Amino acid sequence: MLHSEVTDRLEYLQRPDLGRRLDAPSRERLKAMALMQGSVQGGGCDIAVVIADGLSSLAVAQNAVPFLVALGSLLGDGVPTARPVIVQQGRVAIGDEVGELLGARLVLLLIGERPGLSSPDSMGAYLTWAPRVGLTDASRNCVSNIRPAGLPWDEAAAKVHYLITQMQARQLSGVGLKDETVVAAVGKGMPHGNFLIGQS
Repeated sequence: MLHSEVTDRLEYLQRPDLGRRLDAPSRERLKAMALMQGSVQGGGCDIAVVIADGLSSLAVAQNAVPFLVALGSLLGDGVPTARPVIVQQGRVAIGDEVGELLGARLVLLLIGERPGLSSPDSMGAYLTWAPRVGLTDASRNCVSNIRPAGLPWDEAAAKVHYLITQMQARQLSGVGLKDETVVAAVGKGMPHGNFLIGQS
């Protein structure tokens, strides 16, 4: 369990910048994890998975595991993926620091989205190619409203899987990655829709 630089919930709301960086103990733990992971895998991982509470811990508690199970069945065993990292009081951009420290080529961050009147359980999935501290929202892609009453887990997993394959092929993410899922859906039976640029 890692933690951002935020000390309490009020500070989380008032200081978004602190929620985008890991605190010092968490950075040291992650560096140690990266060394261990590198010795086992012979280098960095393809995908770093980060789970953050964000604005709704209920969302990740209910949706993160079933979504990752659905995504795992699509990825198979051919894609080295780091063990999921859980970050308390984290915002979207904290995934960039985690991914950089783990030497990941791509980071997938799952986070609780801003609760609406009827959707306190909405989770967002944010993906960034070549994660590193200092990237902006323009470098990320997002699949949002992941929940049983919104975008179901299997459909969200198919969207994220498509994004991952495109990022790996083109080695980019964000505004440089055009939405071609409608064309892909016709030929492959995949769900389609727009990929939004994420919020930090």
